[in-house]
Amino acid sequence: MTFKELCEARYSCRNYKSEPIASEKLEYIKECVRLAPSAVNLQPWRFLFIDDKEGLQKICSCYKREWIQTAPAIVICLKREDEAWTRRCDGHNHADIDIAIATEHLCLAATEQGLGNCWVCNFDVEALMATGLIPQGYTPAVLVPLGVPADEPKEKTRKPLDEVWG
Repeated sequence: MTFKELCEARYSCRNYKSEPIASEKLEYIKECVRLAPSAVNLQPWRFLFIDDKEGLQKICSCYKREWIQTAPAIVICLKREDEAWTRRCDGHNHADIDIAIATEHLCLAATEQGLGNCWVCNFDVEALMATGLIPQGYTPAVLVPLGVPADEPKEKTRKPLDEVWG
């Protein structure tokens, strides 16, 4: 698969089969995420792979959409702002950019391995922090449900090139 084909294949999966994720696929995804770039190579992140019933229930209580309950696993993508690079001229902290790059590595690697995934940012951060799943010093930025897709991709709608490239 070319990179363009991989980008075309990746979609926001919102229905999963109940089968577990094969360990070799998970290890491949972890390695791809580990290789993601970050500002000044500070890697201000951590990723939690949750596939046990209790952990999944805790996460699902923080995002009240029924579809997420079909995922056999969810990755909590965490950032650590105090370990991220900050641009001197304006004080902009790059933790959000760094975690976004690594999360997209996760999503593309999962797609390449035949696993569905979806970026979920609209969750209750305070409720997730209160579950006891999040290590001290980290803030959850993204939830990524993972699993074998039980749905079909929808046609992508994207802006034309002339509206994106100037």
